Amino acid sequence: MRLRLETNPVVFGVSVLVILTFLIAGVVATDTLERAFATLQQGIATTLDWYYVLVVGGFLVFVVWLGASRFGRIRLGDQDEKPEYRYLTWFAMLFTAGMGIGLVFWAVAEPLSHFTNPPMAEGGTAAAQAEAMRFTFFHWGLHAWAIYVLVGLSLAYFSYRHGLPLSIRSTLHPLLGGRIHGRWGDAVDTFAVFGTMFGVATSLGFGILQVNAGLADLGLLEQSTTVQLVLIAVITLAAIASLMAGLDKGILRLSVTNLGVGVTLMTFVLLAGPTTQILAGFVQQLGYYVQTLPETTLWTDAQARTGWQASWTIFYWGWWIAWSPFVGVFIARVSRGRTIREFVFGILLVPVALTFLWMAVFGNAAFSIDAATDGQLSAQVAEDPAIALFGLLGELPLSTITTVLAILLVATYFVTSSDSASLVIDLLTSGGNTDPPKIQRVFWATLEGAIAAVLLLTGAGGLQALQTAAIITALPFSLIMLVMAYGLARSLYADDRLQPLDRISLADPDHERVPDTGEPGRSPFADGVQGAP
Repeated sequence: MRLRLETNPVVFGVSVLVILTFLIAGVVATDTLERAFATLQQGIATTLDWYYVLVVGGFLVFVVWLGASRFGRIRLGDQDEKPEYRYLTWFAMLFTAGMGIGLVFWAVAEPLSHFTNPPMAEGGTAAAQAEAMRFTFFHWGLHAWAIYVLVGLSLAYFSYRHGLPLSIRSTLHPLLGGRIHGRWGDAVDTFAVFGTMFGVATSLGFGILQVNAGLADLGLLEQSTTVQLVLIAVITLAAIASLMAGLDKGILRLSVTNLGVGVTLMTFVLLAGPTTQILAGFVQQLGYYVQTLPETTLWTDAQARTGWQASWTIFYWGWWIAWSPFVGVFIARVSRGRTIREFVFGILLVPVALTFLWMAVFGNAAFSIDAATDGQLSAQVAEDPAIALFGLLGELPLSTITTVLAILLVATYFVTSSDSASLVIDLLTSGGNTDPPKIQRVFWATLEGAIAAVLLLTGAGGLQALQTAAIITALPFSLIMLVMAYGLARSLYADDRLQPLDRISLADPDHERVPDTGEPGRSPFADGVQGAP
């Protein structure tokens, strides 16, 4: 029986070659790879920290401007087209694809880490608590989602309005023109594959560390690299089974399930913990975040040079940029029919609000329990961040049940992240084909698990390698995103000036004029769109 594959030979071939080379190096030259990672992380974090700070802040300003401008009324599809997914389903898919594992891993670990070692305040004080939540909100808030909005909006606009493939290369059409179908386009999609692969592998690695820590807390398995590798294999098989079920049956159902399990766990901690203190802290911390947002956005630790920002903010900005091809393609694929304003502010506000509430509930509960146990919880976090959540749950009632629930949540987030990433990488390596053979998705899901395994074998506890992989792969794609933003603005202005009879279809290689359809509000670019199923 002949194996039927549908790929772009250049993007697929180069991506596989580089990834396999990395995997081989990780197995046969682990120490050398570890030293290389440490050198690269130090170099990027100390010389380009200002660049990451400036560019990510610029992305936020740009997407907010787009959503508030007259372009916000443009619908991503036909002007009278209805969205494919209801709000609840849409938000659930956005949330689980955009954050997922990281929220569970860092919900307790990050606030307590900042509390004991804040960048400005004195550790262990009330001021340190305020600063801890300020930076936690900063790292998980508007800036992170602005990165996703930029990539997702560019993809959706050029695909659903201009008839181009749902692929990163399409977003550069205003500058490259027909060359997006050649080597330049192949190079852009290849970089997007690397960013997606290593960004997702970073999250999968965090997930495995936490699942192993939870099982060890229950006394079922020891914490070791061998156990983590076995867990990667088992959960990757579950991800493959899910992706074979398809988008609507697999990813969608798991996304809604994840949201339900997560809300249940968060509600339990809110009610079982110091409820009034948690809610009062949340309101005050949210106000502090908003009040200090401009200052925090442009802070570079230029005078003290403590290295704190390199370990935290620069890692997060690199992680989100590395994730952005994956999340951008995915949210574009499930957002057809939304207006630009709905897309921008729906994605910026709703997932961010839920993220802030999640972090505030777990962070403030952790502060209270840490004080009651004379710093035992923060000491656990300093020793092993993966155990932080289970240390918190262990101090609350029904700890065994909630620990199992948390492990289940991380495992299902692993599956949805792997599924979604496999779908997106398959789109990129097949030239925008939205329905390639499923065997290709199985191949990419397997590689994702393999890269996560290699990253865990490299560096102290795997954490350093996971952080470095995100920062390195984000650098080239951040440059692509700058060009993407310029091209999107240029195209929106150009389209706004043109009358319907003068508009052109970018999907037409000859750029022939497309006659007005005569339907009010209908974009002449909407025909021949490849996009949401």
